[in-house]
Amino acid sequence: MTTTGQASTRKLTAKGLATRERIVRAAAELIYEHGVQNTNNEQIREAAGVSGSQLTRHFPTKESLVRAVLAWQADSIVARHQAPELGELDSFAALRRWADSYIASQHMLRGGCTFGSLAAEVVKTEPSHRDAVADGFERWQALFRRGLGRMRERGELRPEADPAALAHLLTAAFQGGALLDQAAEDSTPLRDALYGALDYIESFAAAR
Repeated sequence: MTTTGQASTRKLTAKGLATRERIVRAAAELIYEHGVQNTNNEQIREAAGVSGSQLTRHFPTKESLVRAVLAWQADSIVARHQAPELGELDSFAALRRWADSYIASQHMLRGGCTFGSLAAEVVKTEPSHRDAVADGFERWQALFRRGLGRMRERGELRPEADPAALAHLLTAAFQGGALLDQAAEDSTPLRDALYGALDYIESFAAAR
């Protein structure tokens, strides 16, 4: 997977791109486990297998690395939502499969949502990252908006169904459910939140 921020990577060689990707991946895993404040350069260098000069060449500041990690986590979320079995997220069945896939792998959320956990931390401590956080959520919600919009265009959802509002509902249900799952170490809150959101969306199903 290629991280975003293409302007900063265009001049890198294939080897340089691979090194950058390895640094971002290692930093993402460490930050997810320990948080931004408790992750330092030494830990990242060791996990990525790079030297200090390699790390600073690609990421001269911690802020630049955190932004890259935010983009990488957003890319990961978007990629998972574009899995072949989910299609375009433009049917009730596809949305159910999406929810089921996360509920079935709820052990992966024991540290919270990979993107949401980082977003919640940096949006309070580093306001300069707010745009990167907003962009990540926007890309995520755009997938739902597009799918729900197609469902309304095909007449599967009634005209009063608002794809933007329903996309907010789905992402909020996931984020809240993942947090409760993390706190309780139990997938029930996530399941209830996602199925409740889907039940509400299905209440807009057009009569056949």
